[in-house]
Amino acid sequence: MAPSSGSPIVSLSGVEKHFGAVRALAGIDLQVARGECVGLVGHNGAGKSTLMNVLAGVLAPTRGRIAIAGSLEEDWSARRARMRGIRCVFQELSLCPNLTVAENTRVLHAALKGFGWRRRAARLIADKLDEIFPGHGISPSAPVQDLSIDRRQMVEVARALTVTDEPLALVILDEPTSSLDAHTAGQLLAYMRRQVEAGLSVILISHMLGEVLDHSDRIVVMRDGLAVASDAATAFDRARLVREMGGEDRAAPDTAVPASARGQAPVRVRARPARQSGGPALVAHKGEVVGLAGLAGHGQTALLRAIHDAAPRGRGGITVDGPVAFVAGDRQSDGVFPQWSIARNITLRSLKALKQGPLIAPARERELAEAWQTRIAIRTPDIGNPILSLSGGNQQKALFARALASDAAIILMDDPMRGVDVGTKLEVYDIIRQEAANGRTFLWYTTETEELMHCDHIYVFRDGTIVADLARGDLTEEKVIQSSFQEAG
Repeated sequence: MAPSSGSPIVSLSGVEKHFGAVRALAGIDLQVARGECVGLVGHNGAGKSTLMNVLAGVLAPTRGRIAIAGSLEEDWSARRARMRGIRCVFQELSLCPNLTVAENTRVLHAALKGFGWRRRAARLIADKLDEIFPGHGISPSAPVQDLSIDRRQMVEVARALTVTDEPLALVILDEPTSSLDAHTAGQLLAYMRRQVEAGLSVILISHMLGEVLDHSDRIVVMRDGLAVASDAATAFDRARLVREMGGEDRAAPDTAVPASARGQAPVRVRARPARQSGGPALVAHKGEVVGLAGLAGHGQTALLRAIHDAAPRGRGGITVDGPVAFVAGDRQSDGVFPQWSIARNITLRSLKALKQGPLIAPARERELAEAWQTRIAIRTPDIGNPILSLSGGNQQKALFARALASDAAIILMDDPMRGVDVGTKLEVYDIIRQEAANGRTFLWYTTETEELMHCDHIYVFRDGTIVADLARGDLTEEKVIQSSFQEAG
């Protein structure tokens, strides 16, 4: 794929953004041509989401110029951006949970009004979902709060790509596949390329570097609020991307527990999905990292929640030997406490250890939070700042820190790497292996096949049941995909 030679649909010049003393953007230039997909990569806190919020009109730049289709914009706003055909799928989903899928579509399209608007909104979003995600199974009348996070992501994407009275010239996709399994992500990326070939401009932000390399025409690397590299996608490989981002790439270490040694360590968790009467049960031993794989929404999260609820005594055919901690992938609904500080969010699971008499000792709380801030590299000038002052990826790091700082012997991870940059992922992988070597057990649901290579054993789910039981030495992407589409035996 070669960069488009078309005229710029967007041109940002010298854009800066300050939040008090914090400089999020340091004078960045960015151009996107018509019919071009620009991949935008960088570590958490590099300024990617801030830049896209400026382009979408959600944030006003401190200084700098914005030109759309060659016309300088003096009074830029979210409304003006929509009028000029710019849409954004934000990393933090913006759907109203108490409204239906169709009603959320109406929120974006004022033209859907008058008698029968619900029917027209339902048809609009259903057609777009069918076009992008064949077989999606989402009803336009379903309340968003009842949808799983992957289906909410699908609705968010489809809604942004619907058109009524306002044009669609450029769509910003900020981590659009972070909650999607490989099959659904492939549907979206294939649709995106078809639209780019038809003339749509796209900015693709993703920490899944393979997606950016395979589907972008040009790649821009950001670091510390600046664009530090820009080149045709064909000029990059994974190693160069990581290097430009300021990190070092490396393969998964061969530290898996040998299959022959599985039975030698005590069993920490034994569980069978509620819908499964026979077949293999999930078994996790002390010191193991056990992966849960398969298409999103097929029972992995439900089993992790059942294990969490069964601890420590066990129930419903589930045995759990030891205290547990849960790392949520859906941090908005299940993870962060938005009114609390970063420190309080980290130390919540460790309150018993922080007591001094009947009260929590503030000095101990801050010491524990700062220790994990350093270990997991949470980017903030002050650990006492509100949790929502962090980027999405740094919020996710705080959830990891909460679980790992606790006394939990068993860590349950529900696709927790959403929106986390490659450098941090590698650091977290190392921490997981270190903690497993010290006897902790990890149950890790992930939609990324690459992450399964860091697990000792993998269970593949389909329709709420376990359909495959793989040692890491037997793991291939083909086996996971094949198992994901088969019926339980």
